[in-house]
Amino acid sequence: MNIRDYICGNRGRFMEEWASLIRIPSVSCQAEHKQDMTRCADRWKELLLAAGADKAEVMPSAGNPFVYAEYGCGVPGAPTVLVYAHYDVMPAEPLELWKSNPWEPEVRDGRLYARGADDDKGQAMIQAKAFEYMVKSGSMKCNVKFIFEGEEEIGSPSLEAFISEHKDLLKSDIILVSDTSMIGKQTPSITTGLRGLAYWQIEVTGPNRDLHSGHFGGAVKNPLNALCEMLAKVVDSDGRITIPHFYDKVLPIPAAEREMIAQIPFSEEAYRQAIDVDATFGEAGYSTLERNSCRPSFDICGMWGGYTGEGSKTVLPSKAYAKVSCRLVANQDHEEISQAFADYIRSLAPQGVRVEVTPMHGGQGYVCPIDIPAYKAAEKGFTTAFGKRPLAARRGGSIPIISAFEQILGVKTILMGFGLEQNAIHSPNESMDLEVWENGVVAVTEFYKHYAQEH
Repeated sequence: MNIRDYICGNRGRFMEEWASLIRIPSVSCQAEHKQDMTRCADRWKELLLAAGADKAEVMPSAGNPFVYAEYGCGVPGAPTVLVYAHYDVMPAEPLELWKSNPWEPEVRDGRLYARGADDDKGQAMIQAKAFEYMVKSGSMKCNVKFIFEGEEEIGSPSLEAFISEHKDLLKSDIILVSDTSMIGKQTPSITTGLRGLAYWQIEVTGPNRDLHSGHFGGAVKNPLNALCEMLAKVVDSDGRITIPHFYDKVLPIPAAEREMIAQIPFSEEAYRQAIDVDATFGEAGYSTLERNSCRPSFDICGMWGGYTGEGSKTVLPSKAYAKVSCRLVANQDHEEISQAFADYIRSLAPQGVRVEVTPMHGGQGYVCPIDIPAYKAAEKGFTTAFGKRPLAARRGGSIPIISAFEQILGVKTILMGFGLEQNAIHSPNESMDLEVWENGVVAVTEFYKHYAQEH
């Protein structure tokens, strides 16, 4: 029986198993759902065993438990695939904006609506059902391990320690993740890069109290003015970041990738209209899609100080604050950049103010080569499932766990994501396109077949 027939013959069971996960409100950021985290982990253990895993267990951590399962491990010469997913979800609030119960899946117009329909219970089920078919049909020629966590939506605070503690258990040749998106339903793509992140809070202090701007204005350095002046120097008129040595480790975008990016359907005018701006801005020499995915950026995320209440108050503030961030690219170390930025901002401080820079958080970027066997296998899988070769596409966001896998385990990750923008993850009425979901199962089964051959 081929994979399409297998899906057709088991569709009802697949949907019910998917629903059984969705009905568990595994919201990791809310203490009231602590028991639900364990319930969801236990349910995944049951489903992975039923799908054909040789063993599965729920493993404790400093936070929510992990689910580990494996199949055929130790088969000589067979490559080992480590499948990562997460079973926690975002809160469903505001509930009044949902058209149906977020914890009771409902199918409408070819889509399944529920919290976690896509992120990540729906995409994790793609992995589970592709694995099931390969095992039940006797086609699996890879060793397979699963590691599912329950804290991704709160930053995976327990993951790095867990990986470090269980390096031997998680040893593999490639990591497979379905937790990203495609460019579009008619434009399949594989995410090949993610940007890193560095984030700071800046505090600028001037006089020891707020001052009357009439008595002191023009005679004392205003911390808000100083902060604006300093931050205005961080990006030049060509969109280049001026932090010393910032670009030292930034690699050029390969020509083959720039060609693929140029093939992505994109309208600059529609992009501007959607966000109601009359022009885009960024680093000179790069397209908008290159700027927001392959090149680093700097942004002021928030700024405050002085009086912001109703009416007017002529005050020269004692303090001014800003929260700022950099999106980084592969090879840029977020800790090095964090220190370089702090040193630079302090060097820009004018006389009359004191500057304190506090790093908030950060993570490394990630790039997957498009010439390794696992990528080629994924590419063939998408081509078979969707009828066209997928584009290689970097994404502008950050998933720090992906770089953590590479740093700790020394293994690359293939991001076979099947989400769509209209799936509205993290928002009310999250959904999953059922046709795309089934194509995803096909793509992953084909990945296993080709990876075993190419490896």
